Amino acid sequence: MDLNKLLKVTTLAGKIMLESGAETYRVEETMTRICLGFGADSADCFVIPTGIIVTVAYKEEVATLVKRITSRGVDLNKIDKINDLSRKIQTVKMDMCKFNDELIAISEGDRYSFLITLLWSSITAGCFAIVFGGDIKDFAGACIIGALIKIVSIIFQKLNINEFFVNSVCGGICAFFAALFFKSGICSNLDKTIIGSIMLLVPGLAITNAIRDTIAGDFLSGITKASEAFLIAVSIAVGTGAVLILFINKFGLFPVVFH
Repeated sequence: MDLNKLLKVTTLAGKIMLESGAETYRVEETMTRICLGFGADSADCFVIPTGIIVTVAYKEEVATLVKRITSRGVDLNKIDKINDLSRKIQTVKMDMCKFNDELIAISEGDRYSFLITLLWSSITAGCFAIVFGGDIKDFAGACIIGALIKIVSIIFQKLNINEFFVNSVCGGICAFFAALFFKSGICSNLDKTIIGSIMLLVPGLAITNAIRDTIAGDFLSGITKASEAFLIAVSIAVGTGAVLILFINKFGLFPVVFH
């Protein structure tokens, strides 16, 4: 058995899962399953949000590989496909090269189109505005702002801009257009429109994974993800608050909104 090749294939699977928003314990479990599925005697995986360490033993040979993770996002479809693939090799014999090709195909697979992503992001923001007590005008305003936020965030992600800055800018855009729509009469409630739009930026998956990792005993990953979620929340608050303060102080929004 080529341990180096096995390590590369295994860490590729873990890298894709971690970059797609998988929980730490799930990544470790999947990587261990892959190693054992290809005949390794034992496998030890240590995963944190920013790195992967895998050690595989086969007879008298032991090999270790460290992989750095530099980007993270959300793609539950990739996580599901790799999870299924790792279980498949335990029942169906598969060549390691073919398995690697399957992983590459999953990694390079197309996500939803830009228009589909834009449409559902817009509708999601509008629905949240309704959930929080807004009316049909707030729904329409939140839909427009949600689409704008998604366009800006996609552009910034392609430019590899810092996530704190991205969320601050998107939060500012949300507050700016919500205040503008409110002053123009396009939406009825400033707060409902802002809250509905901002829900697109809320780090729900990071918070959930932080709790699940902590419960699973991965305290380091849990604390790391909780800190990440907290910083994202702070960045959203900074961007939104800065723009609202500007409108309150310069355009007299305070008496109208907080009556």
